[in-house]
Amino acid sequence: MVELKVRKIGNSLGVVLPKEAVRRLGADEGDRLFLIEGPDGAYQLSRYDPAFVKKMKKAEDIIGRYRNTLHALSK
Repeated sequence: MVELKVRKIGNSLGVVLPKEAVRRLGADEGDRLFLIEGPDGAYQLSRYDPAFVKKMKKAEDIIGRYRNTLHALSK
């Protein structure tokens, strides 16, 4: 467990992540991180947007069903 302190940053509030936490997230300056609330109310910090993953699964399904049509349209 890592304790973080909420600090005033400009007109906002924020937390500074320790170098080890940033390394384990695989993040770098300028990257987007997502704070995801779980079903039990706990939060998880992630590099991956679960909404994007859900949309990509739908896109892959559509691509699979309409592969021939999409191929013909790409010509």
